[in-house]
Formats: sequence, C-alpha cells, structure tokens
Amino acid sequence: MEQGMEQGIEQGMAKGMAKGRKEEKMDMARKLKSMGILSVGQIAEATGLSVEEIEKLGV
Repeated sequence: MEQGMEQGIEQGMAKGMAKGRKEEKMDMARKLKSMGILSVGQIAEATGLSVEEIEKLGV
C-alpha cells in the first residue's frame, strides 16, 4: 500500500510539473505574439507548441 501511495504521489508531481511547463510555454507564446515581431510558425518553433495552440491564444 505504501508503495502505491508513493507511485501516486510521483505521478501527481510529474503531471503537475508538465502542466506548469505547458503554462509557461503558453505565457511565452502569448508575449511573443503580442509583440508582433515573429510569425505564428516561428513562435511555434521557439516554444514547441502547435500553430493551432498559438492561434487560439487571446492576444
């Protein structure tokens, strides 16, 4: 049971960290998009996000 709890905690932490990284990428893409210097494709390449995700950002 203890091992199961440890696995659950580790999985929860991994999911939380992945979500935080995704949010950070979205924030960066939003800032880059608002600056209007780079194309959506360039922002996608720089952040690792898809073009569709970037186009959906409210800027």
